[in-house]
Amino acid sequence: MKRTAKLTVCGVMGALSLVCLLLTVFPFATYALPALASVFFMPVVIECGKRWALALYVAVSLLALLVVPDLEARLLFVFFFGYYPVFKSWAEGRPRPVEWACKLGVFNIAVVAAYALLSAVGFSLSVFMIPGLAVSLAVMLLLFLLAGNLIFIMYDIGLSRMLPLYFSRLQPLWRRLFK
Repeated sequence: MKRTAKLTVCGVMGALSLVCLLLTVFPFATYALPALASVFFMPVVIECGKRWALALYVAVSLLALLVVPDLEARLLFVFFFGYYPVFKSWAEGRPRPVEWACKLGVFNIAVVAAYALLSAVGFSLSVFMIPGLAVSLAVMLLLFLLAGNLIFIMYDIGLSRMLPLYFSRLQPLWRRLFK
């Protein structure tokens, strides 16, 4: 693919990713839309390469930090979802146990780091408490992290299952448009 075609693909995918992040103005979208925004990086990794995808991640992350209204969604994208498609393509070349250990390790480190930073800037972690439930904040955070891990596994499997659809339907279209 020519350089101008790669720039076009990156521009379009970056714009779609940023639109998803801007829609986090709706409170129910804090977790789902950063994950959806990362899906637009998959064609960039496949068609343009990991370097282009990482450059796009930096550009979209900087824009997200400046314009996205939801601080939590911004940090989830910057700390994890933005670079995950690139990381996923690297990790999937490893033996299965190593692959999942890497994926889960990076996910947990990124989520803990993002929420530690949120906590440091005044975000109250008490929002994870369930009213009327006599459980400590530490236990609730561990339960939410466990739930996050399960959802992450489903997210990763969903991304993997989208690839055949991409290769059969969208890649031929990309190839015709950007020869």
